[in-house]
Amino acid sequence: YSGWHPDSALSLVTSFKRTIVLHSNGDDLRISLSCSSNVSACSSSNRPEGKVLETVGVFEVPKQQGKYETGQLFLHSVFGYRGIVLFPWHARLYDRDVSPPPAEPPGAHGSKEVKGKTHTYYQVLIDTRDCPHISQRSQTEAVTFLANHDDSRALYAIPGLDYVSHEDILPYNSTDQVPIQHELFERFLQFKASKVPPFVPRDTLQAWQEKNHPWLELSDVHRETTENIRVTVIPFYMGMREAQNSNVYWWRYCIRLENMGEEVVQLRERHWRIFSLSGTLETVRGRGVVGREPVLSKEQPAFQYSSHVSLQAPSGHMWGSYRLERPNGTFFDVRIPPFSLESKKDDTPNGFLPGPFTSLA
Repeated sequence: YSGWHPDSALSLVTSFKRTIVLHSNGDDLRISLSCSSNVSACSSSNRPEGKVLETVGVFEVPKQQGKYETGQLFLHSVFGYRGIVLFPWHARLYDRDVSPPPAEPPGAHGSKEVKGKTHTYYQVLIDTRDCPHISQRSQTEAVTFLANHDDSRALYAIPGLDYVSHEDILPYNSTDQVPIQHELFERFLQFKASKVPPFVPRDTLQAWQEKNHPWLELSDVHRETTENIRVTVIPFYMGMREAQNSNVYWWRYCIRLENMGEEVVQLRERHWRIFSLSGTLETVRGRGVVGREPVLSKEQPAFQYSSHVSLQAPSGHMWGSYRLERPNGTFFDVRIPPFSLESKKDDTPNGFLPGPFTSLA
């Protein structure tokens, strides 16, 4: 495998709370996943109670250069779910853990403080069979949209749609013509044995990407580490709605917290500062995030969630901190990197949103 060793994959995927077995078959490195027999998508009536192993496919060498193509099957290296690549995004990664070159004077980076480096992310589908296994470590990811009618507070979600960084992908191949279970899989992709990977985009996928580009686009990623806790933030503009004779601008933001150290910690509080171009500064404090107080350990080092924010101005900024607790009862604060909330000129959703949908209003 040209210097890539199976142990490197194993060390990544065993942090996922689920049995993942790598086994050699000649020159191939095969992967098997455990499925609880009481999960209908992974079971059959003649299986005993408990867990069974199902062979998923054959690992491929992760790409150090270039990008993965539409139709690439993968295992998520942090959350362990099976997925398939729909298309790539080229984002600007603002990493505050990277020191600026000595030749550059302080303040040379402008309002973002650091220079963005181009980094590849992917729009992916999550296998619905794996959603029960990741629900405690990540919200079942969904991309949310503003509704196309007069109800300015209505949101619609496409579940099982995620954004994945290039280094999160552990690629594999499979001979199964429908290797991923998701309602959009066969609407977006079709099997073509002569292609590598053997899944090619349908016209439906291309039309959906083009028409919904403003609401799907991932452009900026912000990352910062405090005391071995890395926080990554990705903001998305969702559009504008009129409410009580004023314009209200909406954004969604996705946050991942990762424990890069050995010590077990638990997130207890959040503290946000939200600045609007209209001149208002709002402070938000609360327990945990999205109703949870996740524990970040070596076995389960990451937690990911999404939330929403609205402003009565076309742009603004957000920043803040999380308060985490150590096993000895002491607390420490972790910085949330500051990020911009920017609107786009065209904010009239086009309505081409193939289901399934869930109303979040």
